[in-house]
Amino acid sequence: MSAYLLVLCLALLQQEGRATPDPPGCSSSEAVRVAEEALEQINQDRTNGYILGLNRLYDLSYTPAKEKDGSLYKLTIDVMETKCHITSRKPWKQCEVRDIADVPVYGECEVSAYVDTQVKLRNYSCVLREVSATAVVSVCPDCPTADNLNDPIIKETANLSLQRFNEESQLANYFTLENITKASSQWVVGPAYFVEFTIVETVCSKKTDASELSSCPPMDCQFAHRGFCKGSHVAIEDQFEIRPPVGKKDSSFQNRKPVDVKCELYEPQAAAVEEQAHAKADSGHTEHERHNHTHLHPHEHTHSATLTVSKTRGSLGTVVDRPVSPRSSPAASSCPGPQRHNLGIDRLKL
Repeated sequence: MSAYLLVLCLALLQQEGRATPDPPGCSSSEAVRVAEEALEQINQDRTNGYILGLNRLYDLSYTPAKEKDGSLYKLTIDVMETKCHITSRKPWKQCEVRDIADVPVYGECEVSAYVDTQVKLRNYSCVLREVSATAVVSVCPDCPTADNLNDPIIKETANLSLQRFNEESQLANYFTLENITKASSQWVVGPAYFVEFTIVETVCSKKTDASELSSCPPMDCQFAHRGFCKGSHVAIEDQFEIRPPVGKKDSSFQNRKPVDVKCELYEPQAAAVEEQAHAKADSGHTEHERHNHTHLHPHEHTHSATLTVSKTRGSLGTVVDRPVSPRSSPAASSCPGPQRHNLGIDRLKL
C-alpha cells in the first residue's frame, strides 16, 4: 500500500511540474513582445523628447497572478533614441535609431506591465545619456559632436532655417520656433552647424506685413499645427551675413551662406473633423468662422502631412538625463537578450 501511495505522489508531482511553465527568458518571443508593446506605450505616454527604440531586453522577473488570468512583468529594457520626435507619434519600429553620425543617445528603462490578453503598462522610469564626444571622435573623427542648445550660433542657425522654411513653403500661415531639441557641429569647408527644432503655427497669415512678424503669437487653439524640423548652416569665412526679414523682396539665398531645412508638419485631430465638415458644407467656413482665427486646411498643404490624432495622456513615468553608472548583472539566468544595435563603438558598454 505504501509503495502504491509513493507512486501516486510522484505522479502528482510530475503533473504539477508540467502544469507550471518555466518563466520566459530575455530571448523568448513572449517576453520580447511584452517589451516591445510596453515601449510603444511609453512613447505614447511621453510629451517631449524623441521616440525611443528597443535595443534589447536586459533583465526580467515574471509573477503569475494568483486571482486573475494574467502575469505581472518587471522588465529592464535597453533603449536607443531614434530620429523621430515625439510630436510625430510614429510607432517606434518605423523610426531609425540615431547612429554614430547623429549624436546617439542610449539608456535603460525599468518597466512594470500587467499582461493578460493585452500588455498594460503600469509605470516606467527611464534614464538616458548622450554618447560622449570623446567616444564618437575616437571612432569617427569627422562625425558631428553635440553643441550647447543655448549657443548663439545654434539659435541663429535655427532662426535662419525657420526663415527659409517660411519663405519657401506655400502654407497659409507663418510658423514660429517652439523649442530647439538637438544641436551639433563639424568642420566641412567651414564650421557647419546642425539643429533640430519644433515649430508651431502662428495667427499671422502670409499676407502679414514683415514689420509685424516679430509680434506674431502662436495659434492657441485646437487647429494649431505643429512640426519638427532639421536645419543646417555652413558659416563660410567672410560670408556671414544677416538676412533681411521675411517678406522683403530681396530675401533670396543668392550669394549668402548655405542654409538648408526640412520640416514635417502634423495635423491636429480638429483638422480631420474640419475636413469632414467642409465636405458636407457648400460654403467653406460656416461651422467655425466664429472662432475668429486663421488656420491651414488639409487641401491647402503642399507637403506630405501626417495625420496625428491627439488624446489626453496621463504620465505613467519619468525620463531623465543622467551619466552612466554601474549596473548590476541580470538576475534572470537567461538574460540579457541579444542587442539589436551597437553603434560601432566597441569601447562603449551599452
